[in-house]
Amino acid sequence: MNHLSFYWLQPDKNKLIEALKSDFCKLVEQSILSNNIVLPPIPDVVIKIQQLSTNESATIKEVAETLLADPGLTANVIRVSNSAVFNRSNITCNSAITAVSRLGIYRVRDLVTAQAIEELKNSTNLNAECNELLKKSAHSSRDFAAVMTLLCQCMAKHKEEEDSFYLEPEKALLTGLLADIGIFCLISEFYEYQKSGNYLDFDIATQIFNSRCSYVSKIVLTLWGFDQDFINVATNKVNGHKQDGDSISYLDIARMANHLLMFRNKDKCIDEHEVEITALGAEALYELSNLSDSDFNNRIQDVIKQSGL
Repeated sequence: MNHLSFYWLQPDKNKLIEALKSDFCKLVEQSILSNNIVLPPIPDVVIKIQQLSTNESATIKEVAETLLADPGLTANVIRVSNSAVFNRSNITCNSAITAVSRLGIYRVRDLVTAQAIEELKNSTNLNAECNELLKKSAHSSRDFAAVMTLLCQCMAKHKEEEDSFYLEPEKALLTGLLADIGIFCLISEFYEYQKSGNYLDFDIATQIFNSRCSYVSKIVLTLWGFDQDFINVATNKVNGHKQDGDSISYLDIARMANHLLMFRNKDKCIDEHEVEITALGAEALYELSNLSDSDFNNRIQDVIKQSGL
């Protein structure tokens, strides 16, 4: 399938061939091969939390104290920790240390990074075309993440005692939000390429974004210490060891979510798109496929509201 966040694009082989011949594509390839991709300019607090998450001796108190350096981010984390998606105990917390304790260091890292990236997509001012594509990415990432969450919730609801379904809706939400994190790097690099006096048709450049986003996303997520579930979803393939048995992975949920969105958007390419699902997954897809457009959109909006994002 095409990269998850670009399901609205129709592949154009001629434009892709032209794109691959361009100097900009060669520049991107060199950056990928050398792991020299310019990372998104996220806040210092987020960077420090990412660094703490890779330190085995880091404590909840250290993460909470780091978080407190950014009052706005602290308020967001506390709000999310009290949301219906993240607060399974239904107990309200009012402090940073309680929120970090509830969510865990890794989940706080995932959350603040996802929020920082979404903010960048919606507020970065490059040029009209780049700005519009970043905002489209932010919108589609939210929809995609919400559908992944809905699928997890539906499957958990339908599972029998013998079903080995263990995936967390909150992690599904975050893997979806960060699935196309590399797009920001590519668009920023394209903008700088243009500022240097170079020219490349934007439609052709978009083919490069589409074909290289997963590679760049993998580089960024790896450098920031994210686990294989995030990387598998971003690259649409299993990286490292394959899961055992018939257990469902976040990548499976991502592929189902993409398929469902193609169906809901009446994407002509859906006939060529295959997705492997279990009986449990089929039940969830059937339930969500048969919702009216308004009910489906309301379910997506409800997930976003319930997540506190």
